[in-house]
Amino acid sequence: MKVHVTDLKHGDCLMADTFNGVGLHVLPKGTQVQREEISILIRHKIDYVDIEPRSRQHTDAEPEPSHGLHDDFDVAILNYEAIFLEALTKGSFTRSAVDDTLKPLLDTLAGQKDVVSLLLLLDRDDIDTYHHSLQVGLLSYYIAAWMGYSKEERYQISRAGYLHDIGKSRVPLSILNKQGLLTEAETEELARHTSYGYDLIRGSGLDEVTALVALQHHEYEDGTGYPKQLHKQEIHPYAQIVSVANIYMSLTTSTQNRPKQGLVTVLRKVHEMGFGKLNERVVQALTGHLLPSFVGKNVQLSNGEVGQIIMNNPLDLFKPLVKVGEGFRDLSRERSLSIEEVLN
Repeated sequence: MKVHVTDLKHGDCLMADTFNGVGLHVLPKGTQVQREEISILIRHKIDYVDIEPRSRQHTDAEPEPSHGLHDDFDVAILNYEAIFLEALTKGSFTRSAVDDTLKPLLDTLAGQKDVVSLLLLLDRDDIDTYHHSLQVGLLSYYIAAWMGYSKEERYQISRAGYLHDIGKSRVPLSILNKQGLLTEAETEELARHTSYGYDLIRGSGLDEVTALVALQHHEYEDGTGYPKQLHKQEIHPYAQIVSVANIYMSLTTSTQNRPKQGLVTVLRKVHEMGFGKLNERVVQALTGHLLPSFVGKNVQLSNGEVGQIIMNNPLDLFKPLVKVGEGFRDLSRERSLSIEEVLN
C-alpha cells in the first residue's frame, strides 16, 4: 500500500526498507511510524512509502499518542501538525486549513469564562511545538478579549498566536529535538525561526500583521529581544499580546534545565517582566483576569498544605486568603507562605 508521507498515520508500519534519492538507507522495514519518522522522511525528500495495509496491521500496535485533552483540542493540535508538515514540505501552507481549524474552536470557547480551568485542561508534561502553539493561540484570544478588542481582532490575534512558531518547520530536527544545551551556532539557527515564520506566513498569502507577530514575538520592550532588538514603540500591539502568552505558556512547561512551575508562580514572573520587558497593559490584562479566577480553586502551598482560595487580597493578588482544613491561611500576613500549584 503506497501512501504519501503527509498521509501517514501514527502506527503505520513500513512494508520495506526506505531509501532516499541518493540511495541512503533512511528507515528499515517494519518501522512503526510516529511523528519523528514522518519528519525524517520529509527531510530526506521522500514523497511516497510502502506500508502494510492498515486493516492487516498489528492490533496490538502502539495507539496514536493521546494529548489527554478534549476532542476539539486534539483535532486542533493534529491539524496544526499537518500545517507544520505542509510548511516543511512545500515552503508554504494552506490558509483555509488554519481558519477551518481555529474558527470553530474559538466559537466553541466563546462562552468559556473559567480560563484557569481551560489552562489546566491544556496542561501536560510533554509539550511539543504543536501543543504549545494551540496554547498560545487560545491564551492570546482571551487576553485580546480582556483588552477590549473586537471579535474580528480577537480572531486575528489568536491566529497569529497559533502560527507564531510555524518558522520552526524550517529549523533542522536535530536542533529542535536536541537533548542538552545548544551550541552557539545551533542557538543562532533556532532564533531564525522568527524570520522563517515571517517568510512562510507571507508566502502563504496571509497578512503582514500576522507575519509581523511571528517575526516579533521574541522582542522585548527594553531592546534585549531578537531578531531586531526592537523597543516598545516599534513592536506591533498584536505581537506584544502573543509575546506575553508565549512566555506564560513556555514557563509553565518543564525543560531539561527548568522544572515545571505552577500557574501562580509563572504568573508572578510574568508580572515582574511587565516592568520593562513585556507590555505593561497586556501583563495587567493577564494577571487582572486570571488571578480572580483562582478563587474557589484548590491549591498547594509552599509548606505542603492543600487548601482552597477563599478570597483575593485587592492590595496583593498573589497573597489571597486560603482555607486549610477548618482554619485559614492569610498569605498577606504569613509572607513566607506562597501558592506553589493550582490543583483544579
